[in-house]
Amino acid sequence: MSTELVNKMNTMPVLMGSSNLDAYVQAARSVPILSAEEEYALAQDLQQTGNIASAQKLVLPHLRFVIKVANNYAGYGLSIADLIQEGSIGLMKAVKRFRPEVGVRLVSFAVHWIKAEIHEYILKNWRIVKVATTKAQRKLFFKLRSQKTRLGWFKSEEIDHVAETLGVTRENVIEMESRLNNYDLAFDPATDEDDDSAYLAPANSLVSNIPSPEYQLEAQDTEENNHAMLGTAMGNLDERSKTIVTRRWLTEPKATLHELADEFGVSAERIRQIESNAFKSIKSSFIA
Repeated sequence: MSTELVNKMNTMPVLMGSSNLDAYVQAARSVPILSAEEEYALAQDLQQTGNIASAQKLVLPHLRFVIKVANNYAGYGLSIADLIQEGSIGLMKAVKRFRPEVGVRLVSFAVHWIKAEIHEYILKNWRIVKVATTKAQRKLFFKLRSQKTRLGWFKSEEIDHVAETLGVTRENVIEMESRLNNYDLAFDPATDEDDDSAYLAPANSLVSNIPSPEYQLEAQDTEENNHAMLGTAMGNLDERSKTIVTRRWLTEPKATLHELADEFGVSAERIRQIESNAFKSIKSSFIA
């Protein structure tokens, strides 16, 4: 892919031209998810021709995934909008490097690049954000060192003096002194079984019990694709077979073999045979 194309991808317009985060999220979620076939065709076209339109069509449906990943990092006090922006850059890098012939969906391939960009952004900004977030904390952050009369921790009377001088509470001073005397942990340190600090790393605080966003999006994509294929398969059945399958499995309450037998004037065994043949037809549609 040429440098010109990469530059164009990095300046792609924001969805709906909106500066409002809620509107952006709504717009991102309204973009239909690509089928495996559509994704493959667009990726092939981008790889072979460098068509920027294909790149955009690959990026836009996956912005909802970027938003999900970015929300997992909300605990660092950084702007969600900034995290989404950084993740979107990672998504564009993934689209640039995506090779559809490998047989992996873009959503699975892109997660590394999206997280890498967000991690890099947090590494550059996390420390200052965590040290000073409120107005009182920012005041303390810039002025506390000039109030110290010695190295080490403040004495009780010194805490009272600093609080009175700066117009903040005693608790504010104690909390900020603790933060300033602390040290940064590596965001994602190398694994070392003998190093207890690895368990305190910021990356470990992001662990969630819910499935990761890439797997959620893959599951949603698979479910929607299966629904579409089932609709097509059902459309290939004759009316009687379609009615039997629908009444037996797709409605509530489900009809029994004997109820359908009475309705169609045949035996319950005949209904079972029609149902079995319909399932074979549906299965062959999924395999084809």
